[in-house]
Amino acid sequence: MSQQKKLEGKVAIITGGANGIGKATACVFADHGARMVVIADIQDELGEQVAASIGQNCRYFHCDVTDEEQVKGLVEWTVRNSGQLDIMFSNAGIVRSKKSNSSSVQNVLDLDMAGFDHVFAVNVRGMAACVKHAARAMVEQRVRGSIICTASVAASTGGDTDTDYPMSKHAVVGLVRSASLQLGVHGIRVNSVSPFVVETALWHHTTGTQAELPRVVCNPDTRLKGVVLNAKHVADAVLFLASQDSEVVTGHDLVVDGGCLLK
Repeated sequence: MSQQKKLEGKVAIITGGANGIGKATACVFADHGARMVVIADIQDELGEQVAASIGQNCRYFHCDVTDEEQVKGLVEWTVRNSGQLDIMFSNAGIVRSKKSNSSSVQNVLDLDMAGFDHVFAVNVRGMAACVKHAARAMVEQRVRGSIICTASVAASTGGDTDTDYPMSKHAVVGLVRSASLQLGVHGIRVNSVSPFVVETALWHHTTGTQAELPRVVCNPDTRLKGVVLNAKHVADAVLFLASQDSEVVTGHDLVVDGGCLLK
């Protein structure tokens, strides 16, 4: 049976698209008929490789989301080269900052503020810039678009070691709920996806591991037995939020965790 193309003719931007969840989502979007998928990242060589592997309907654009002018340029370039913007997947994020003096965790008693500021610059300020400029383009073009942000299960809990990362993801959900209220009048939907631990390059960087670990290590608290969470599961959830399947869903945080939070 032929697969239904849920994004036929749509134009999408995916920040943090060079690997992990972003890369998986770019592949899923392309498979579902997106006319153009723009991968935005700061990893130029990797981003170019991913775009080339997906095909002519995928392009790479260098963008550091902490710089609002670069985000604005990303959106303007996409609209200029494709005519419109239908989907913004604001996915770029970090768990810990290389600018932190702390070698591992960000305990509240020893919170390194330089690292704290960098995490918020990427995870919160960067997300806000992406939502802002994508929404402006959609309003101007009168596109009933979909904006999706990557939050985390950490947005529903606290951190027993890190402080800044859970705080930043709580802020993402607040951004989504506020933006959905404000943009509904334009027919623009705003939602977030909150995955549990997914084994990606970011996960390995954060934990300091390089070799592939047993899958159970990556999902120790999963309640749904027989299924191990991976980037494709999250990408499929993003596809749902991006497509007409979720036509009346907005202001929602879709948790993809295999029952991790069911305690």
